[in-house]
Amino acid sequence: MAHTLQILEIQNLTHDVKQFTLVKPDGYEFKPGQATEVAIDKDGWRDKKRPFTFTSLNEDEHLEFTIKIYPEHDGVTEQIGRLKKGDSLIVDEAWGTIQYKGEGVFLAGGAGVTPFIAIFRDLHKKGEIGNNKLIFSNKTEKDIILRNEFEDIMGDNFIKVITDEKPESDHIFLDGFIDKEFLESVINDFDQPFYVCGPEAFNKSMMKYLKELGANPDALVFEE
Repeated sequence: MAHTLQILEIQNLTHDVKQFTLVKPDGYEFKPGQATEVAIDKDGWRDKKRPFTFTSLNEDEHLEFTIKIYPEHDGVTEQIGRLKKGDSLIVDEAWGTIQYKGEGVFLAGGAGVTPFIAIFRDLHKKGEIGNNKLIFSNKTEKDIILRNEFEDIMGDNFIKVITDEKPESDHIFLDGFIDKEFLESVINDFDQPFYVCGPEAFNKSMMKYLKELGANPDALVFEE
């Protein structure tokens, strides 16, 4: 069942990421990490659905999505980027994406962090963040989504990786991605859950390195 929901608020999180707060239908339910199909309630766009992850929690009063805008793609996110408060999105029922299977290491590339946001918020709220670790790869510092919140929630277990600027450490990422050597240097146990989400090339690299290091990762391809 599809719901046409009014946008209550739009907030800029980075130069190209926006947070959308929507009316929540009565009885609408989802789990942290789940996603849904979203379309724009405008002529010519209602049948162009794209998957987005909820970044709010099920118990929150409103629905929230954190969406990266790709103006150069001339598509759905570019149109979403033009929406204003009072416009509407068409939201389907929730479906499963990454499920939390216990304490482990989360590897995110850019906007691929979005499925992890609700998972971390939920664990933090329950006091169960434990020793979960987030390794978050971005091209530049200005691309880091919700940096302050991740620092507050994760503390030293939030590891930022910047691949296109002069690195804070001596580690240089020649292929523009986190590499195997870096993973080995920051992870001491490869027999734990691994969660991978990012662009397809990022996922392929991470899955390959993790398997070579003895891990059994769970991956979600994030659609750009």
